[in-house]
Amino acid sequence: MNLTLTAQPRTELGKTVDRLRRQRGIPAVVYGHNLPSRPLTLEAGAFEAIFKQAGSTSLVDLKIGQVAPVKVLIHAIQRHPLTSRVIHVDLYQVKMTEKLEAEVTLNFIGESPAVKEQSGILIRSLDKFKISCLPADLVPSIDVDISVLKTFTDRIHVSDVPVPAGLTILVKADEVVASVTPPRSEAELASLSEKVEENIEAVEVEKKEKTEEEIAAESVAAAEPTAKETPAKPTK
Repeated sequence: MNLTLTAQPRTELGKTVDRLRRQRGIPAVVYGHNLPSRPLTLEAGAFEAIFKQAGSTSLVDLKIGQVAPVKVLIHAIQRHPLTSRVIHVDLYQVKMTEKLEAEVTLNFIGESPAVKEQSGILIRSLDKFKISCLPADLVPSIDVDISVLKTFTDRIHVSDVPVPAGLTILVKADEVVASVTPPRSEAELASLSEKVEENIEAVEVEKKEKTEEEIAAESVAAAEPTAKETPAKPTK
């Protein structure tokens, strides 16, 4: 699947980019290893459509003006905190013969017997792998089959996950990716409930004691004579 993103060279810099955003443009910059950064303008609607398909781990053909397209990754985006509208984009130009590092999402597939038949709780300890590969070998996600989790002692480690050819996983091989914990027993749930009630009672007693102490202190203060205020001395 070839995705093409069209851009134009950008002359608006600094505060003047606000006018660009009002015209449905997105200020962007493209850079790469040993390559100078270049300011660009993207059309908002076109970029959103491409980003929805490409995410941050699919190569995109970036066409700047009339120049031949170059391969880029959508490296980072900034969104408006209130409207979630994209307000800036960083594009990374790759060299097809040079390895890069990226984070690839884990896609959990299948059904765990420990969850389905024993009501266990699936624990996903990792949701991404940091990987190294040539740009052409980059994939949008890596599948993790959880059907091997048949008991509460089973574990899926990084070394157990099959990865596509060309990818090097930059995560420790013995790190746990997924496991299943047993459900809480009725006794454990009852014990937790009792602890909550005990804590509530302790707080109420503490508040009551504190109130009585405050009342006693106020009574003592009321019985003492009020100190006279010392008039301020005039400055000479």
